[in-house]
Amino acid sequence: MTVLEFLLLLLIAGICGSLAQAVAGYSHGGCLVAIALGFIGALLGTALARALKLPEPLMFQVGGHDFPVVWSIIGAALFSAILSVFTRPRPVVM
Repeated sequence: MTVLEFLLLLLIAGICGSLAQAVAGYSHGGCLVAIALGFIGALLGTALARALKLPEPLMFQVGGHDFPVVWSIIGAALFSAILSVFTRPRPVVM
């Protein structure tokens, strides 16, 4: 994998992570968090799709590696929603 392919993969993961944060309505960070969320979502979404025996409707191939765009967005939105439940700010009691 070349540097250009790696950067393209990071860009796709960042876009998927950003879309997932928008869908979930929870954002906790910037570009690096969105990229990490895109990769976590790809792992979680692909595992979910395989468990349910669902096909991949949109797959990007970068440098011989497949990146599941739709399942990345779904998995990242699910992960972001779970994070938002556990990290909600608590009201301050005085």
